[in-house]
Amino acid sequence: MADEALSAGAVARRLGVAVTTLRTWHQRYGLGPSEHVPGHHRRYTPADLARLEIMRRLTAEGVSPAEAARWARQAPDPMPAATETIARSRTRPPARDGGGTIPVGRAGPAARGLARAAMRLDAAAINETIAHAMAAGGVVATWEGLLRPVLAGIGERHAATAGLIEVEHLVSRCVSEAFAAASRAHATTGPARILLSCADEEQHTLPLEALAAGLAEAGVSYRMLGARVPVAALVEAVTRTGPAAVVLWSHTRATADPTQLGALLAAPRRPLLVLAAGPGWRADALPAGVVRPVDLAEALSLAVAVRDSLDQSRGK
Repeated sequence: MADEALSAGAVARRLGVAVTTLRTWHQRYGLGPSEHVPGHHRRYTPADLARLEIMRRLTAEGVSPAEAARWARQAPDPMPAATETIARSRTRPPARDGGGTIPVGRAGPAARGLARAAMRLDAAAINETIAHAMAAGGVVATWEGLLRPVLAGIGERHAATAGLIEVEHLVSRCVSEAFAAASRAHATTGPARILLSCADEEQHTLPLEALAAGLAEAGVSYRMLGARVPVAALVEAVTRTGPAAVVLWSHTRATADPTQLGALLAAPRRPLLVLAAGPGWRADALPAGVVRPVDLAEALSLAVAVRDSLDQSRGK
């Protein structure tokens, strides 16, 4: 743990709780920041953070907030063993957070905090963490550094245990709402140059929603068709709207049929660029002329380049 004092937002992200929860713990139980510099907000010291970690662990185990706060205040150097002893001393069974943790690899404190909030099904903390990341770093950085590691960790745990379905649903909902809000905040009025679609029978839409939010943030108009778009409907949409680029998302090999891409290339109003996005597509099976971006940043860069090229050709 670093020795520097931390803001309330930084502590909330580390613990995976909402800032409003920290305020409540401060006002009701005296577990607030202790470092004070005149003219500045109070900040949390490592000792403050350690006490709050005990508070979080005990309340997650079913201990009442008042009793958890009493233990936290009495523990100058809290250790995991102490919290386990306290939890075992309870006469009623603890409320579990789903069992275990969500692995996030080398992702930073914000991702670990988000993973803990996800295991507690704490929608307020999830939303707050995502909103802070979006405001601080934008869509691409939030997706790559925060959301994708946590979503991948949930998928890994589900594959191993067949559990965490409720966690995945809640986190997905929060992520989808955050991207929708970002898209609305940066909505543009120009012609929709980019068409976003899932492959036929593909239901995983979050990466495509991330791209939509990134396009909106970059000032690029788009149309989103969403999940499970039959190839005939996709070609009809291309024919009717004439997009400059089409992004076709496939999450699994089962939905990555290259004939869908071939149909786009043969459409009466063939787009300038066809992107096969997602891990479902095999690079060696793509039709000539189709581009497979390696990540969200590259897909966004290619779409912006198409927009800029069109603007230049039309003298804008």
